[in-house]
Amino acid sequence: MSEPTTPLLAKVLTVSDGVFHGVRDDTGGRGLAAHLAANGFDVVDHRITQDGADEVARSLTEMADGFAGLIVTTGGTGFAPRDQTPEGTRAVIEREAPGLAEAMRLVSPHGRLSRGVAGIRGDAVICNAPGSPKGAIEQIDAVIDVLPHALRLLASAPTEH
Repeated sequence: MSEPTTPLLAKVLTVSDGVFHGVRDDTGGRGLAAHLAANGFDVVDHRITQDGADEVARSLTEMADGFAGLIVTTGGTGFAPRDQTPEGTRAVIEREAPGLAEAMRLVSPHGRLSRGVAGIRGDAVICNAPGSPKGAIEQIDAVIDVLPHALRLLASAPTEH
């Protein structure tokens, strides 16, 4: 017996000073949004913010409040001084989902350099992915199979168990 189908909603937040200021193309965010759509998610919002914990926290709060679905950030998870997406995410999540972040990091050697976190705010699951278009898709693919179930559990929707 398969689980009931519920709409899978998603939002993408690109975190990049260069994209925010118009000096770099948002290939990562657009690629991630297209990949989510190709995998059954209805991408209802795609925003861009500057690097920095406060900017990320402000954007994620706006995007998560009143939203039931997946929010994926792309960018700001590395070692550079302005890479503060995990810090901004931790400021807004109510519960961490370390298994998601751990699985995402294990997809490649460079994935182990990601400081990304995953967690829950209200009815939204938030996952941090790297800014590299290839890395973002690889990392979200590591968990995309369990995200529909996680979202159903979060929404208290019927599941197989």
